[in-house]
Amino acid sequence: MTPAEAAPPAPEDMEAAMGEWNAWGSKVGDGLIDFGSPLANGVRVSPGGAPAPSQRDVAGYSLLEAGSIDDALELARQHPHLNMPGCEIEVHEAQQIPGM
Repeated sequence: MTPAEAAPPAPEDMEAAMGEWNAWGSKVGDGLIDFGSPLANGVRVSPGGAPAPSQRDVAGYSLLEAGSIDDALELARQHPHLNMPGCEIEVHEAQQIPGM
């Protein structure tokens, strides 16, 4: 279920959840480039240009700058999103664009 599909949380539940996220963001510090946003309604585009609903359940994103992939993984292990039933986090490393 995406955040848009879920019933609105009680204000005290939202405050507690955001407190966890803000505490995590404070741990990350200046390495938190973009706190992120919930995502929904993904669409994939084929090489021919035809759109179709995404087959991936991506609930949101955050952009981090870390010294290494291991450092990024350690930050991910502490992310409050992992407290939600059935949730997981993927960490991807941005690569240099060839020729740039």
